[in-house]
Amino acid sequence: MVSSKGGGELTKKVLGLGYWVQGLRCFPWLAVSFFLKDGLNVDPSTLQLLQNSANLPMVGKPLYGLVSDSVYISGQHRVPYIAIGAFLQALSWLAVAISPSNISIFTISIYLLLSNLGASIGEVANDAIVAEMGKQPPSSSKNSQSSSSGNLQSFVWIASSLGGVLGNLLGGIFIGRFSPQTMFLFYGLLLSLQFFITILVRESSLGLPKSPSVGIRKQLSELSAALRKPEIAYSISWFAASYAIIPALTGTMFFYQTQYLKIGSSVLGISKVFGQATMLLWGIVYNQYLKSVPPRKLISTIQAMMAVLMVSDFLFVRGFYRQMGVPDSLYVVIFSGFLEVLFFFKILPFSVLIAQLCPPGCEGSIMAFLMSAVALAFIVSGYLGVALASYIKVTGSDFSGLPLGLLIQAACTLLPIFWSSCIPEYVKTKSKRKD
Repeated sequence: MVSSKGGGELTKKVLGLGYWVQGLRCFPWLAVSFFLKDGLNVDPSTLQLLQNSANLPMVGKPLYGLVSDSVYISGQHRVPYIAIGAFLQALSWLAVAISPSNISIFTISIYLLLSNLGASIGEVANDAIVAEMGKQPPSSSKNSQSSSSGNLQSFVWIASSLGGVLGNLLGGIFIGRFSPQTMFLFYGLLLSLQFFITILVRESSLGLPKSPSVGIRKQLSELSAALRKPEIAYSISWFAASYAIIPALTGTMFFYQTQYLKIGSSVLGISKVFGQATMLLWGIVYNQYLKSVPPRKLISTIQAMMAVLMVSDFLFVRGFYRQMGVPDSLYVVIFSGFLEVLFFFKILPFSVLIAQLCPPGCEGSIMAFLMSAVALAFIVSGYLGVALASYIKVTGSDFSGLPLGLLIQAACTLLPIFWSSCIPEYVKTKSKRKD
């Protein structure tokens, strides 16, 4: 029998490695952006379409969650799926690494889909472990449960952010010195190492709560019942809509910064490092000072900050900061880097909220459904961004309509705040009872 303390420490190591490696995914994806732009000569809309379409496997997370909750492999139902996810990702990145430089867009799209399929499976298993561990606090009091869940959520958030900081820092350095294929190879080998480490871990040593294996049909029924709870259904619906309603202009901004402003890859790398550093700081600040803030108030404030920074981007494109003597590169490093990660700030407090709301036994399915809804929202956001870029007639060489697009984006970002009452102010204890 493994002690609770020993199991908890091993669990943190497994989760820390998993989230850290997933945080490093920005390393090869930075190379993907430049590879598609410079190697395959795609335009801004095609770049954004490809990157968003590659996220389609993320939408299947509820299915992966149901399978993880219901189908045991050698008596385990979390660790094997983490290993499977690492294996699929390693396979896809290594395949891209050894492919010729004139690889077709269709082929690289298949590899990117496979990579995100593996990432999705691994994330579902990791998220389920976090949710399960958050349901067994040292005492049964409401405050203890909230603290336990929040502490572990903050830990994995910090681990992911550290991976993001390192990934973007290395990406900014590597992209100017090595080929994209070399970067794909490096990350593929790292994933291979994670796979071999993970298969050596026995799930019984993690101290996870014991739960009987149930069929997928029963698990689906429990998931359906949980999603019929108003506090869960309304919260997830609002959260997904708050992303989907924003037309993303990431591909257009990438081309504007690199093609029009001639911002170098090293500056973009530093910008992403700055953004990831703020995510790391956010995890620490939230864990220390903001866990007691009502979720609705905190999430709505973040949504408003996103709109403010989009207006700041409008001023940037119009040359306002340049006239004030602020270099373009400085703005890109600080403000663009911060806005890029601010989109994800809401996920930490919302994940803590949902972990407290979801009934015991379907943590994996609920967390997977949430991440699936967010993934679908980002895809819709990306497609809306492509439509908006077409409407304002932005191309790889003409960015005259970009300021208008940024104002439309900011206005859309403010809209969800008006129905933020869908998010509960506090978690009621009755939502945590056992069925």
